[in-house]
Amino acid sequence: MPACRFEIAPCAPEQVSRLRRELAVSAPLAQVLVRRGLAEPQAARAFLGAAEEHPPQAFAGIDEAVARTLAHVRAGTRITVHGDYDVDGVCATAVLVRALRALGADVDFHLPDRGADGYGLSEATVERLHLRGTRLLITVDCAITAVAEVAAAQALGIETIVTDHHAPRADGRLPAAPIVHPRVCRYPCPDLCATAVSYKLAQALVAAASAGAAGERCAERLRALPASESPAADLDLVALATVADLVPLLGENRSLVRRGLRALAATAKPGLRALMAVGGVAPARVDERAVAFALAPRINAAGRLYRADAALELLLTSDRARAVALAQELDRVNRERRELEQRVRFAAQAQMRELGERSAYVLAGEDWHPGVVGIVASRLVEQSGRPVVMVALEGERARGSGRSIESFDLLGGLHACAPHLLRYGGHRAAAGVELERARLDTFAQALDEHAGRVLSRHDLLAVERVDAIVGGEELGMELAEELQAMAPFGRANPSVSLMLSEASFLDVQPMGQGRHVRFTVRSGATRTRAVAFGTGGTLPFAQARDGHGAEDVQATFTLEVNEWNGVSEPRLVLRRVLVEDGAQQRSPERQPAAGGEADSRALEPAPPQPVGRARERGREPADAGEELVLFALP
Repeated sequence: MPACRFEIAPCAPEQVSRLRRELAVSAPLAQVLVRRGLAEPQAARAFLGAAEEHPPQAFAGIDEAVARTLAHVRAGTRITVHGDYDVDGVCATAVLVRALRALGADVDFHLPDRGADGYGLSEATVERLHLRGTRLLITVDCAITAVAEVAAAQALGIETIVTDHHAPRADGRLPAAPIVHPRVCRYPCPDLCATAVSYKLAQALVAAASAGAAGERCAERLRALPASESPAADLDLVALATVADLVPLLGENRSLVRRGLRALAATAKPGLRALMAVGGVAPARVDERAVAFALAPRINAAGRLYRADAALELLLTSDRARAVALAQELDRVNRERRELEQRVRFAAQAQMRELGERSAYVLAGEDWHPGVVGIVASRLVEQSGRPVVMVALEGERARGSGRSIESFDLLGGLHACAPHLLRYGGHRAAAGVELERARLDTFAQALDEHAGRVLSRHDLLAVERVDAIVGGEELGMELAEELQAMAPFGRANPSVSLMLSEASFLDVQPMGQGRHVRFTVRSGATRTRAVAFGTGGTLPFAQARDGHGAEDVQATFTLEVNEWNGVSEPRLVLRRVLVEDGAQQRSPERQPAAGGEADSRALEPAPPQPVGRARERGREPADAGEELVLFALP
């Protein structure tokens, strides 16, 4: 279990009082808002309302992409949507294919094969599309760096439109084609996922076509569409992809997910209904956790191990029987993926033990499937508190993925090790690499030495940011329901961390076949049900054996509404426990008032579990970021 430090940001009492008065919220929620930079009532009200929305025309240049696309729709020429094999790429492809079908276009799609094609648009793919008659190529979730590949397509007479959300090339070169990209096109919400970009383009296409830009026949076709087949009905796919791709859930992303989750609960898409059924997700209670731990991994599994076409067909089919069969296939592939992941993780953990203490780890295996190494790297980062790069050995080459801790810039580390690599790319938290097998040891040594130079002991401590300090008497259903106003939770808007300064843990009992633990938290005169996930059925610190005389500790929790067999109750989910080297626990009153920190040992964080019976089925999050642009080194 990696060490961690508690951080408590400043929280002025007068700002808390102002929010309580003007927004009519509780003191704990007001603390959360202030500590998250929302002390001004207007900003806090806008955040809680989650209604930010911008028109497609906020993308500079989108009108050119729309005009060129509708010209091909009118002409009846073949349009190909080129996507990607992860959740975002599959959903983005589905959104645009559905929109173009609604317009009556001659449209097909191409999803690259992870093993044969690798990530993104390739010149070999361009050649194949030319031979099968493609005249307009629209990329989604890829190709913002594909300058040469887009040029090759144009040279073959394939007009190209690039829609993407990944980082452009470092040299600033862009494909010579119309581009729809939130950062390149200065969109007000620069962190849209690829599916949201596709959705905006689809909105623009439908609006222009409805106004007659693609001909009256196309406009009549749109007017005759049932609501369930309209591109406007694809907010469910936008929510699914936005959560799965781990983009910041702020601004318009927050609005898209909140509205999209409501759409997902009521979706008429047979594929999504079948996917929820095999994932044990009740549609009425689908939330961002169900998306991340039940739905997205099953969609991702197809592209990780085989081809993503089955996942795309699931999202596009209108045949209920076919949807059930495809969902069951994805469920089977996901189980296979989990078994592969477990074998790779055990082997990687053994390597880490042999290597001993390091500042950064590079791990490699002959039979490691490249589709799971990124997920395993994420798990090992959580366990070790160190950056981890995992590579699958393929003959004389090695290819894989890395994940990092908050304080280490992984892409910067790869820049420092560039002489040892063939290709690499990504960002601060996640990256992809390719290198010669013979350079593996020197690369591992170089990355470890670089991490050792730039990381201090303080940097290697995980951070638990406290949102509010509360008393046991506040931990009721009213607060649990009120905190849901902060949802949807995800990147840049994590679940709320509540600190109890004097908590004791009673009646500790294993559950979930010994994987988890349930217990009672006593704080003052109040007792609240609680659980801790992924602890092996025990709590790794002092606890009461008989329900009396438990030692008080500082601890952080998430407070949630737990629903079980038709009963709703407040429940605490343990996050971190402050346990110092000595017997003394430090109270919040003795910590610095602003930016306070304290070293601690912590429980390994476990993902939140879906409510209801699905809880015991086993959930694992989608792992975004593995599908990364790899730049060839000069």
